[in-house]
Amino acid sequence: MPIDPRFTSIYEKIWDINFSQCAPNGALNYTDLCNLLQLTAAEHADLGGISFSDMQEKDQAWVLSRMRIEIDDLPKWHEQISIKTWIVSIENAQSIRALEVYRGEQKIISCETLWVVLNTKLRRPENLHLAHEHCEKFPEKRSTIDRVKRIRIPLDLSKVGTHSVVFSDLDVVNHVNNVKYLEWCLDFVSPAILLHQGFKSLEMNFLNELLLGDQVELHSSMVDNTTYFSILKDTRNCFSLEFKI
Repeated sequence: MPIDPRFTSIYEKIWDINFSQCAPNGALNYTDLCNLLQLTAAEHADLGGISFSDMQEKDQAWVLSRMRIEIDDLPKWHEQISIKTWIVSIENAQSIRALEVYRGEQKIISCETLWVVLNTKLRRPENLHLAHEHCEKFPEKRSTIDRVKRIRIPLDLSKVGTHSVVFSDLDVVNHVNNVKYLEWCLDFVSPAILLHQGFKSLEMNFLNELLLGDQVELHSSMVDNTTYFSILKDTRNCFSLEFKI
């Protein structure tokens, strides 16, 4: 697809928060927040000629590897927010993208993401085959206070549940949609924390893809104000989550 004439290197998208995206306290669900962030990133990629459809011509797709979200406040039902995004870097098979969520002029959420180019036939990373020189990079323009990182999971995790991957967990790349990993973990978090305390930050590592029919175990541990989750298939860690309250 050619570059859209509306493309700009810093993109802004307006979203209206509706009731289907909100928890019982009227605040935006964490999973829906992640969806909005990724949809905004996807629209920017579409306009810039590096969308999923463009990359599929080369048997490639962007897959999310790491995501860090720092939260001052969550949007509420009926509110309108804007999400700004830009590319920090694209190097070989990896790209760092920043995002910010605004209520009016007030920034309420910051996010940094690390994406990897996946060959969808070979199911392994490879260098991006599409031109991206027209996308200005902003290596000094950071959104979050802390950078995305590899989560160090404690050793004393306890098993809290299991899950069998079903069709509704899959996305267009034919593997488990990354938001589903978070959804599975949050089902084992106290509703009191989700509704009344909230998260100051969320950090996620997507380590190995899961496919239809895979059987996984969820393990968790809490250290002070930090909670960790690990999703394992056959003892292999596929997803790590760290959140602070």
